[in-house]
Amino acid sequence: MRPTFLNRRAAMIAAVGATLALAACSGGASAPAEGDMAKGAGEDAAVTVVEYASVTCGVCAAWNEQVKPEFEERYVNNNRVRFVFRELPTAPQNIAVAGFLLARCAGDDRYFEVVDQIMRAQAEWQRGVSPRESLLRIAADAGLSQEEFTRCVTDEDAILAMDERVQAAQRAGVTGTPYFTVNGQHVSDVSLEGLSAAIDPLLEAEG
Repeated sequence: MRPTFLNRRAAMIAAVGATLALAACSGGASAPAEGDMAKGAGEDAAVTVVEYASVTCGVCAAWNEQVKPEFEERYVNNNRVRFVFRELPTAPQNIAVAGFLLARCAGDDRYFEVVDQIMRAQAEWQRGVSPRESLLRIAADAGLSQEEFTRCVTDEDAILAMDERVQAAQRAGVTGTPYFTVNGQHVSDVSLEGLSAAIDPLLEAEG
């Protein structure tokens, strides 16, 4: 019998991400949060860019492929900006949660690589490859056996921690994915030009 990605508890938790509250809460989207995955400058950076995204979100995958490489080259790889990634599972939530749990099980040094691989796998799913098959392949690439993968995506403590991160997104007023903030201010134009328009004046003000 094939192992399921998630138990019923996980599916309930993942569903929270699909029904985010619309009311905004000031400050929550910029302050450091438990479970943040970040790269670039440190927590004392003059500019912090936060992305809320899902590995099953098509627009997130497009940004990841088309905008993120140049964004990172311009701002992150040279430590000009702190980039924070926050997980927000969207439909199909069971696949999104499983993907994020897998990325965390792969380890901090491979987290972003695995997230990238899962987002790129969306093209496979459109061609008929099952998400399960893709995730198992990505798990194997990360050095995880099928048994380790199954334990990873059914880990109750990890699922509860993700639930807390989803609730934090609710409190921050995040309304969907991808959702970007620059120093706590929501930026709706997430093209490189749109993000640069929000980031560059802040960097210039720092001298």
